[in-house]
This record gives sequence, structure tokens and C-alpha cells, in this order.
Amino acid sequence: MKKIFFILISFYTILSFSQEIEKIEPPFWWADMHQTELQILCYGKDISQYDISLSNGKLIHIRKTENPNYLFILMDTKGVEPGTFQINFLKNGKVIQSKNYELKERSEASRFRKGFDSSDVIYLLMPDRFANGNIQNDSHPDVVEKANRDFDGGRHGGDIQGIINNLDYLDDLGVTALWSTPLLEDNEPTYSYHTYAQSDYYKIDPRYGTNDDYKLLADEMHKKDMKLIMDYVTNHWGSKHWMIQDLPTKDWIHIWENGEKGFQRSNYRMSTQFDKNASDYDAKACMNGWFDTTMPDMNQANLLLLKYMIQNAIWWIEFAGLDGLRVDTYSYNDKESIAKWTKAIMDEYPNFNIVAEVWMHNQAQMAYWQKDSKVGAIDHFNSYCPSVMDFTLHDAIYTMFNEDNMGWNQGMMKAYDNFTNDFLYPDINNILVFAGNHDITRINEYFEGNLAKYKLAMTLVLTTRGIPQLYYADEIGMLGNKEKNGDGDLRKDFPGGWKNDTQNAFTETGRTAKQNEYHSFTKKLLQWRKENSVIHTGKLLQYVPVDNVYVYFRYTDTETVMVIINNSNKEQSIDWSRYKEGLRNAQKGMDIIGGKEIRFNKKQKIDAKTSMIIEIN
Repeated sequence: MKKIFFILISFYTILSFSQEIEKIEPPFWWADMHQTELQILCYGKDISQYDISLSNGKLIHIRKTENPNYLFILMDTKGVEPGTFQINFLKNGKVIQSKNYELKERSEASRFRKGFDSSDVIYLLMPDRFANGNIQNDSHPDVVEKANRDFDGGRHGGDIQGIINNLDYLDDLGVTALWSTPLLEDNEPTYSYHTYAQSDYYKIDPRYGTNDDYKLLADEMHKKDMKLIMDYVTNHWGSKHWMIQDLPTKDWIHIWENGEKGFQRSNYRMSTQFDKNASDYDAKACMNGWFDTTMPDMNQANLLLLKYMIQNAIWWIEFAGLDGLRVDTYSYNDKESIAKWTKAIMDEYPNFNIVAEVWMHNQAQMAYWQKDSKVGAIDHFNSYCPSVMDFTLHDAIYTMFNEDNMGWNQGMMKAYDNFTNDFLYPDINNILVFAGNHDITRINEYFEGNLAKYKLAMTLVLTTRGIPQLYYADEIGMLGNKEKNGDGDLRKDFPGGWKNDTQNAFTETGRTAKQNEYHSFTKKLLQWRKENSVIHTGKLLQYVPVDNVYVYFRYTDTETVMVIINNSNKEQSIDWSRYKEGLRNAQKGMDIIGGKEIRFNKKQKIDAKTSMIIEIN
């Protein structure tokens, strides 16, 4: 009878324990990784009462925190063959239960994958607003907010399948890389469509699809020689994240004693990160303040959290086959910790690329955040981040094409002045250049639907140094005013992405005549750029603008392209003799926009608000 009683008690113990394990993260890993120390998080009710052993004998140590629901296992994977081993949970020296854990075989080419670069053109889209490929997942029982396309701040139903369905459209346009705003689960009850308040870092939001759908997107893109860039958020998590609901440690997030429920909003003054005169209070208010009430600020100085976030990013790169990361609010992070995070990823993938959102309005301050920056070196700091976004050029684009007359610092002088500071960047070709994105009033709104101004802006973005990025539907002239109508207006649905749409702008016949003018110009430049390496890596030679006409060259030892942008409201004459240095004795060239031969020994006029891109023979 005692034996039966003992067996029943043991069975009950095992059964109850099996119910306690709620999560193990990462859910699996890979053998033969460059970094061999693997941290495995185990979560469950009172799980810390157990000891751990591993069937492969590679346990380094176990970390228990003040929260009894967590165990952090650190193991050494060096020399461990792909396959499954057991994580044994023990009490009083006896194995209560074992969980299988898999080390997968790593793809042979994974470590040295090639990231996006200046040969690419990146297309930024918001998946909820691009195309609805699977109406069955518009709403989902696992998440709170349901589809409501009538609400501009609601879920509209766009998803991963919608992107896959329209890859031919992007390929035909000339896009070579895709940056989607975050696709991981965001379980906020309202305004969750932007997905920057993520509630599970190992799960695609079910309203977008599944993890396997995301991997399929990458696979389908690679078949077309296109690259996939994940929008990654390190600075903050969502308030509904399961770990935020039950913090592993008290310092997992930044909690403000004087704030309501630990909240204090960031002062957003990123300059305090390097300001030698900044007060400690202001510096902490930037780095440790919350981005918003639903976005708790993460404490990357916590080494358990930092390791978790490093592994999570690597897990997605390895699992989905990613070609790059765009890191949201990069300069709000604890700068020493985000540098460690970035370096760890780049050490694992030395040919990879990461672009940081550093939303500042001064080139020296932006250059501070690029890898090997001389500006950062003054502060003994290296972010190890290969690329940053050129927000000062964006600032110039939003104003200068509405300035018909050029003063000392107006019109095309703003472009010229921007590039005079290129010496600050250690790798000028690895700068992301853009006219618009998902956070600002649409470029065509600023231009009041003026196609000529759009063409000037695209000429500049697609021919200057760096990596160009376009915002979805700008190529069909979409308008949207954030200041007047809110975020939803600049994030409208792409027409034709939903089954019952009255218009399908994914097709030539479905676009209006005006939309086709926008589209055909964009496509011409993108397809041309794709085949011209001089635009990818050539040097930049620029001339001081005269009469609001800006001239520059992109050149190598063997190729030269001349770009002329007439931003004035008058026809202008081109004095070829002024540009001898760039022309290098050439006699003629071909304007790829107008499709006409240009001879440099004849007078040339250029119409008001037009541009020329001349391939020089």
C-alpha cells in the first residue's frame, strides 16, 4: 500500500510540475554558433525550487532571481552535435521531469550571410495597411484587439500573406529589400497595429500570420534576390508582454519611484547621451524614461536581459534567414549596453547590416552612432552599428523643394550643405537616405500633390550616396497629413490590398493616370539604379548650386553619372565649362530620364522643376 501511495504521490508531483512549465526561451537553438554560451530561460510557477542538470553535461551555471517563477540556465554549446538533449528538473537529487531541447543544424552559409547595402533600394511598409492576403486571421482569439477597418487607428487586416502575394509588384518596381514595421505580437487593447509595443518576442502576431509565414516571406524574397529587414525594438517592450506582467528581476525595466506605476516619460533629449555638460538627471530622463505609457523602458544594463535580447535577435536572423535589422529608437537605449548588443550580433554575422534610427538634426550627433565614428571616439565610444539614418537630408527634402528661390541657405543649398558634412561619417555609403517614412506627414502631402517636386526628390534620393529607402504608396502619389489628421492618415491602406477595394493600384490598369505617372517615373529610376554600380559605391563630387540648380557627379575610375536638379521655377541654362572636372573630357552622354543624347559642346537648357540623370560615355 505504501508503494502504491508513493507512486501516486510521485505521479502527482510530475503531473503538477508539467503544468508549471509555461515557457522555455529560446524555444530551440543551433549547433556550431560562433558564440557558444547559450542562456535558456525557463518560466513557471515556483520553478526556482528545482535544480537543473543537462543530459549533455555542458551546464555552466544556474541563475535564480528574486522572482521564484524564473530559472536562467547558462550552457556551453561548443562541440555539441545537432540533436536533442534533456533539461532535467531535480528536487532533492531526483529527476522530477525532463524537457527536450533541440540544437538544430546550422545552414552552412549562415554566418557569412550578406546584409543589405548601397546596391539596394529598401521599401518600407506597414503590414497592417499594405495588403490582406488571409482574411481568416484579421481577428484572432489569442489577442485582444479585433479588426476594424473603419477606424484609422484600428487593425485593418493586412498581413504577411498579403506581402507575399505582392512581391511581384515590388520586384517589378525595382525594390531589392523590404523593411516591414514590426510583426511580433502586440497585445495592446487599442492602436496595436503599429506593433511597437510587443508582447511576445518569439511570436509573430497571429493577425499577421505565423513564424513559419515570416520565414516563408524571407524564402520567397530570396528567390527573387530580394532581402528582408526586421524592424527590431530594443529600447522598450509592450506593457502586455508576459514578462512585464511578472518581472524576472526588479530592475528588468526602469521604474521611477515618483512616477505613477513606475512611469515617467522620456524627455527625448538624445543629446544628453554625449553632452559633457548634461546633468545626470537629464541623461537618465532620456535613457531611462519610458517612450510612452504602454512601452516600459528596458534596462539593458541587466545582463540577463541583455543576453536575452542578443539571443532573440540572433534567433530571428537564423530562423527566418534575415538580411538586416532596423533598430527602432536606437539612441534612447543605454548606450554602452546597446553597443554590446550590436557588437554581439555583428560578431556572429560579420557581413550583416544593422541600421539605427537616430532621429537627430545634426550630422555630428548622428555620426556619433555609426561604427568606428571619430566623433564617438572623442567620447571613447563605439556603437559598432554599421549604418544610421540620414535625418538631416530628410529635413532638407521636406522644405527645399518648396523653395523656388535660393537664398544663402535655402533651396538646393540645403542639399549641398548636408553633403559637406559627409566627412563626419566613417562609412558614407552605409547611410540610409529617405524622403518619407511611417512617422511623418507624407512627402507628397508637403508637395501638395505636385508630381514635378516628387520627381526632383526621388532623383536626389536615388542617385546620391547611401542606401535609398522609399515609403509604401509614395510611388503612387499617396497623400497623408499627420499634423492635421493623425497617424492613420499617413498610414492609409494601399488601394487594391483588400478584396473589396474599388481600385487596385498594384496593377497598371488599376491605377489612375496620375498614379501611373508617379509609378512609372519611380520604376524607371529604380530599375536603372539596380544595374549601375557607380551609383552604389561611386564617389560624390558636388558643385555649389547656382540659381537653385544643383549639379553633382557620381564616379569611379571607369564610370561617371552627372545629375542636374533644377529646383527653380524658371528654365535655366547649363554652363558645361564649369563642370569640366566632373565631365573629364567627355563629349556626350545620355539623359536616362528624358531618353535623349546630351552633347557637352552645345548649349543646354533645363526646364523649371525638372532633373536630368546623364550617363556619360
